[in-house]
Amino acid sequence: MNLIPVGVLGTGKYVPERILTNQELETMVETNDEWIVSRTGIRERRIAAEGQATSDLCFEASKVALSNAGITADQLDLIIVATITPDMSFPSTACILQEKLGAKKAAAFDLSAACSGFVYGLANATNFIATGTYKYALVIGADCLSKITDYTDRNTCILFGDGAGAVVIGEVPEERGFKSFELGADGTGGPLLKIEGGGSRNPASQNSLDQRLHYIYMAGAEVFKFAVRIMGNAADEALRKAGWEKTDIDLLVPHQANMRIIQSSLNRLELSEDKCMINLDKYGNMSAASIPVALAEASEQGRLNEGDRLILVGFGGGLTWGATALVW
Repeated sequence: MNLIPVGVLGTGKYVPERILTNQELETMVETNDEWIVSRTGIRERRIAAEGQATSDLCFEASKVALSNAGITADQLDLIIVATITPDMSFPSTACILQEKLGAKKAAAFDLSAACSGFVYGLANATNFIATGTYKYALVIGADCLSKITDYTDRNTCILFGDGAGAVVIGEVPEERGFKSFELGADGTGGPLLKIEGGGSRNPASQNSLDQRLHYIYMAGAEVFKFAVRIMGNAADEALRKAGWEKTDIDLLVPHQANMRIIQSSLNRLELSEDKCMINLDKYGNMSAASIPVALAEASEQGRLNEGDRLILVGFGGGLTWGATALVW
């Protein structure tokens, strides 16, 4: 079977207007700007407005991606939304977005792989197009982490922000597009990064509220050690599958969780910082939105040229990881 080459046709992003700075966090919890910047590299993050949900962020990012791809919503065959903060348990955020966009013929579903979700979504959508099942797919990574962040927990509230990034993917010339994917998971690490409340294990109740089970819990030191190891491993494996060398990389687009983790990945890949898209100082960790927002900004800034070789790589709760080699 001859597979159709699949690549990115257009990118888009949206971040909420409200900015939450480190200085403002100093008034909320016992922390300070110098400590946050030295430990994470984050200076500010965006916060969704009251009443603004994940599908609203998706909608704004998707409109830009569709415009940049030169197609209309009614041409879409598939919508995948990678998120851990859906508007509601069901219907899916993807179905809500389908209605907002007017993408009447598109199949739609959500995907839950935390911060790795966007790369997981790309892999899924690429296979649908490569086999000829669909022609155009919209893949979005979006999260409103402020809705599930405990702003009395100084270990986590400094990290997270809200945003959405979207790409339209479809057929591209043979020499371009996605050349490999590396996806993985280690369920034994699930307890390290989780929200316990609200599911079938611990349904919403007065007890779950009292125990603050509806907020993000993270064992920071353990997750950090996992991330440092797995980001490099996943990127290496994507390179190997694509038949590339480290010197072939024109731009690394990593999950924007922590500057020390990104620097570790750069060291592992023997890359200088000018070959990496970094924006976590402005947005913090936006979970599934981190990679697509960074990709969209790289495009906006003119950092991507046709034929450039990119590595997109991330890790997240699950624990999960994902990487892809992409020719722009």
